[in-house]
Amino acid sequence: MDPALTTVTTEKQYVETTETIRINLAQVKSAFKRKTFEAVSAEAKEQSNLLNNTTLEIAITGRSGAGKSSFVNALRGMKDHEKGAALTGLIETTMVPQEYTHPAFPKVKIWDLPGLGKNEFNAKEYLKKVNFSKYDFFIIIASDRFTIHETKLALEIRKNKKKFYYVRSKVDIDIENYRRSKRIYEGDIHEMMLCEEKTLDIIRKDSYEKLKELGESSPRVFLISNWDFSKYDFPLLQETFEKEQDEIKRDVLIMSLPILTKDSIKKKKAAMESLIWKKAMVSCSVGLIPVPFLSLGCDIAIVAVTMRDICKVFGLDEDSLNILANRVGKPVEELKSAIEHTPSTGMITTEFVMDILKRSAMWGAITAVEAVLDFIPVLGSLYGGGSSFATTFYLLKNFLENAVKDAEKVLAKAAEPKKCK
Repeated sequence: MDPALTTVTTEKQYVETTETIRINLAQVKSAFKRKTFEAVSAEAKEQSNLLNNTTLEIAITGRSGAGKSSFVNALRGMKDHEKGAALTGLIETTMVPQEYTHPAFPKVKIWDLPGLGKNEFNAKEYLKKVNFSKYDFFIIIASDRFTIHETKLALEIRKNKKKFYYVRSKVDIDIENYRRSKRIYEGDIHEMMLCEEKTLDIIRKDSYEKLKELGESSPRVFLISNWDFSKYDFPLLQETFEKEQDEIKRDVLIMSLPILTKDSIKKKKAAMESLIWKKAMVSCSVGLIPVPFLSLGCDIAIVAVTMRDICKVFGLDEDSLNILANRVGKPVEELKSAIEHTPSTGMITTEFVMDILKRSAMWGAITAVEAVLDFIPVLGSLYGGGSSFATTFYLLKNFLENAVKDAEKVLAKAAEPKKCK
């Protein structure tokens, strides 16, 4: 490579990095105008801890055979009959609430509740039996027409001021049955698409009218397939219950849900950007403690842990890649081949972070914060709070950008048609 070109590139990186530091330290200054340093730092630390420790409890309910357990498995990225999967069957297999943790995010718990039954149903007694108060929201599933049981349950949940969502499962089976009845085969793509739209319209109209008849004022039903969450209404369902959670639980939900589209990657990126700012503020407060080398050691530890978290959020860790490979029916190595910038989580150590720092434009650009510190006096000396914030923020932001690129490539690789043997 031409040495002159190398110099130009390095200088460009230096300028860009210096500008990034200035912009983000300016954000710190803005925060201090509204609150004291201690208040901003404490709030950042509290929210960071909340995000790490908040438990999200999702309840899945419906009649026997509606696909409750398959839905639980799909949310966890698992197939039915896989080891650790929720039991499925034509008869009710769940007699008491069964808890299933998310494989990558153990604080996210999905509950498979007992079926609503076919006989007389008492919604109040049912909710008492399943310990209603522990769940953040309910997903009420039906595989055919909704009945008075689902409506009674929904009205009781609403009365107790919690969120619920009507989900109509197995629409892929309905679409296939409609195609067969019309004798439409895979070769006729246009007719297949029209058939799909027609079936979905019929199901939506039927579900809406039935629920209105049963007492719902303005019901909203989401149509899904447990076998492929990227189709039909699941992305819309995901977006809806994200919007209706508080900030911390919304971020937990966004981080844990599967990546189905580039839009889900965008949402995860926004949630992680918010977390990175909080982590940088925590690092900044550590940097102000006048103990030699304490700031540097804590910065690097914070960065390493957060980098591993970013890998999990974007499905780039070993467990998540194995789950995705199983779901799409491809070898995990094929998915890994799409990853160009992000290391495996086992490689992300404090030594790895130090190596990145020494090789990056940050190592020289860190001195650029000196010019900014004069208008943020509370950050202390160059090698105190200012450098701690800038280092942590820069390293994590750069890592996040690379993780986003790799997540998009893995998503595209997963969507590629399988190769014929």
